[in-house]
Amino acid sequence: MRVTELAKTLSTTPDTVRYYTRIGLIEPKKSPENGYKYYGQTVQQRLKFILNARQLDFSVDEIREILTESDKGHTVCPLVREIVEHRLAGTEKQFQSALLLREKLKNAINDWQSRPDKAPTGHMVCHLIEGEVLEGNENQGDHNEQNYKK
Repeated sequence: MRVTELAKTLSTTPDTVRYYTRIGLIEPKKSPENGYKYYGQTVQQRLKFILNARQLDFSVDEIREILTESDKGHTVCPLVREIVEHRLAGTEKQFQSALLLREKLKNAINDWQSRPDKAPTGHMVCHLIEGEVLEGNENQGDHNEQNYKK
């Protein structure tokens, strides 16, 4: 099947198929008659694996490592488990941080409802943010880049 057929079959885009072809995770065969690239059933299964792994937030490098080991005939299940466990731990940490931020935002909304609006001064942009440390915000002066969205 051609790029567009493979993409349609797996509910993805032709650009996605081309991308994974370009970086070498899938490899089409060339038709001897017309030189067109075509993708067989094996490639379709491989791309399906890649797309499923990406939905689980596996990186391209992790997928490449898994496929390399699989191509050697090695079982990759322990590696996949390790990656998922590591990803879950990171996700859990982010989730807990998000819960803390949610609580701070809710507290700020409740506290700021009764405060007046003030014009900026040469020393202050918004008194709501600069006036007082939010309750539970021990890291007010912490400029660690993890505390900022880019």
